[in-house]
Amino acid sequence: MPSVKVKPVQKTQTAVLKQYVGGQWYEASGPEIASINPANTDDVIAKFRSATREDALKAIEAAQKAFEAWRGTPAPVRGRIVLKALQIAESRKEALARLMTREEGKILPEALGEVAKGNNLLEWFAGEGMRFMGTSAPSELPKNLLYTVRQPLGVVSIITPWNFPWAIPCWKIAPALVAGNTVVFKPASSTPAMAVEVVKVFEEAGLPAGVLNLVLGSGSSVGDVLVQDPRIRAVSFTGSNGIGKRVYSKAGLRGIKFTCEMGGKNPCVVMEDADLELALEGVFKGAFGSTGQRCTATSRLIIHEKVADAFVNSLIDKLKTLKIGDGLEPSVGLGPLVDEHQYRSVLEYLEIGKKEGAVLRFGGGKAEGPGLKKGYFVEPTIFDHVKPFMRIFKEEIFGPVLAVTRIKTFEEALALANDCEFGLTCAIYTQDISRAMQFADRIETGMVHVNSPTIGGEAQVPFGGVKGSGVGEREMAKEGVLFFSEPKTVFLDYTGQARKSNIY
Repeated sequence: MPSVKVKPVQKTQTAVLKQYVGGQWYEASGPEIASINPANTDDVIAKFRSATREDALKAIEAAQKAFEAWRGTPAPVRGRIVLKALQIAESRKEALARLMTREEGKILPEALGEVAKGNNLLEWFAGEGMRFMGTSAPSELPKNLLYTVRQPLGVVSIITPWNFPWAIPCWKIAPALVAGNTVVFKPASSTPAMAVEVVKVFEEAGLPAGVLNLVLGSGSSVGDVLVQDPRIRAVSFTGSNGIGKRVYSKAGLRGIKFTCEMGGKNPCVVMEDADLELALEGVFKGAFGSTGQRCTATSRLIIHEKVADAFVNSLIDKLKTLKIGDGLEPSVGLGPLVDEHQYRSVLEYLEIGKKEGAVLRFGGGKAEGPGLKKGYFVEPTIFDHVKPFMRIFKEEIFGPVLAVTRIKTFEEALALANDCEFGLTCAIYTQDISRAMQFADRIETGMVHVNSPTIGGEAQVPFGGVKGSGVGEREMAKEGVLFFSEPKTVFLDYTGQARKSNIY
């Protein structure tokens, strides 16, 4: 992560956020929701009136009205608007990162890294405007031009989580727009201020009214409308498994396209021949970076018994030097959990791990100390000798908690890595290329890292998982644009000779 000289935290007034529909900002009429700094609950960042069902319908109507004109805008022109959004975002990247740290909690270097990631995705998808093309093929018919084109779907819903409030909206909204769709965007209620900044960037880039609409509110009040309204032609969702299953079941009943990126319980396998220094750094970043609040986090360490004791001891030594606190402070390496709900959930899992009989090696409770009383801080935690039947081995915790399981053979490691309902990402540390290749071939995940952490992805390759981690199509890369469009095959008989053929 880049090093950053952090400015002193200044007190700011609480912002009043609004809905954005049809090119207009307005205040909804639902219950008031506050966005609170998870490192200091006295710091109220923003407030907004929650959208109602009527607001969601209004947003869909605006998107529907804007669709034909946006569909007719040439794809390279659509891409240039995304490029302009990138330029605007680049000019304010530090301000965006600082807001993200205040609102979501991740430390500032990680927030800067996320802004850079989102901007990288904007850059990639801006270029897709020049590559939004079909193919041609030789026809079996005489004097016949056979080709395909790609066309937009219509109005699409984009539903995003709180843990990557800049990057995930970028990697969903940008391809949807470049492909010619109009968008209704519903972010998580925990990070509304970041969502507003996403929309402002596109608005300032010159996006026509109604092409992108923002609905701030709870999923219970607007979520069903954004999946079940007959004008919605696709849904792109990232979030919990419980909500994701509801989304794809309802979208499936309607027969529309959907992609649901959900949870992970990602294993990192460390074999006895691994470069242990490299593995140590990878596990440390994977398990405790972003306070463990990412779907790609390393939550299971499956390690060979010959190196387990020394490795876990070294990991504990690193954790002892990790400062917990407000992510805007330059010396802090671990920020808070995002809100009270997540805080209580992680603390509950810590107690579950203790009761199940796992060996608590480090942490295991609330983080206490100067400056921590008003935030949602927990200790980074390591449970050792975790058994496959334990809940902390199988269930997603979404916090800075690592479950360590010891193995004797590669086959045992592979079996345990696959013994999970999730299948998002994984890692293996070994210097044996045969093992690495076998692991990559046989592991049941959508992404594989060899001698690098479970976290991370790049704009030019697809992102997503299998099993309980994802259903529908993949995101990012070419797949991102393909999801938001449909192919159409055209048979052009330019002499009328095809009628003489017996192929038809």
